[in-house]
Amino acid sequence: MTEPSDLELEVLKAFWRGGAMSAREAQGLIEPELGWSASTTRTVLERMVAKGLLVRRSVHGLAVYEAHKGKVDVIGGVLNRLRGLLEIDGRLPASAFSGSQILSATEIAELEALLNTAAKTEDK
Repeated sequence: MTEPSDLELEVLKAFWRGGAMSAREAQGLIEPELGWSASTTRTVLERMVAKGLLVRRSVHGLAVYEAHKGKVDVIGGVLNRLRGLLEIDGRLPASAFSGSQILSATEIAELEALLNTAAKTEDK
């Protein structure tokens, strides 16, 4: 799976909040924030399927999309990429995200475990 761009992360957030949905439903969530036309949204969704960020299935003849990976895995990957970019040794405290509107307390704990596992692996 390819790492998501900033705009693709915004699309993924819509799917994490709304669950599986059609392109039209996704457009309703994405358009106010990103200002995309319906055709742009459909194009981006298909590119995200090709990149492995979304999965598409047919439900009663309607294309339905959903996030391929959960938000903790994706956000953990982004944060680990940031750790490498900034050359940070050791742990990243997931508690810094306690004010997040998208992560629950349980997901923050999962993220911290994921980040700590990555930090231990890099230390070896």
